[in-house]
Amino acid sequence: MYQHAPDYLYPQDYLDGEQHSEIRHEYLNGKVYAMVGATDRHGLIAGSVFSALRSHLSGGPCQVFIADMKVRVQTADDDRFYYPDVLVSCDPNDREPLYRRSPRLIVAVLSESTERLDRGERFDVLQRVESLMEYVLVAQDDLRVEVFRRETGWRSEVCGEGDRVALRSVDLSLPVATIYEDVETP
Repeated sequence: MYQHAPDYLYPQDYLDGEQHSEIRHEYLNGKVYAMVGATDRHGLIAGSVFSALRSHLSGGPCQVFIADMKVRVQTADDDRFYYPDVLVSCDPNDREPLYRRSPRLIVAVLSESTERLDRGERFDVLQRVESLMEYVLVAQDDLRVEVFRRETGWRSEVCGEGDRVALRSVDLSLPVATIYEDVETP
């Protein structure tokens, strides 16, 4: 879809292109980057988190999305679109059909190809989003969930086997075992 993209692709052209693309791309200041496919573990973990959040938040003001809803982070000199694995938005004024600007909670399932970005650049950029209260990283190959909260200065809280993950931004306590249900870890 974007093989012959100009040196700079405008955000609206990116959004239009994503509507017709067979693969997803992230957008970073005029450039597009294809996303890699996910493993079965990745899909099961993201699905379990989504399912628990959807069930918990159903009927309230929050919306929960899995995989295909973009988050837009835009400042005067920076414009990015990312695809979080799971995204929760509770702002009734944040209802663009293709993306959200005001996420409350973002969950990323780590993979070998994205972990460096999820811990580094993406996390650094997402911290600028004033509405974001929690950023959660979930390992695929280990029973390990890390929760970063704005209220603690983005310090990491690590949860493992037998623990519960406290998602304070949405008032949900979730057993780590639920997140990894049906997942065979090495």
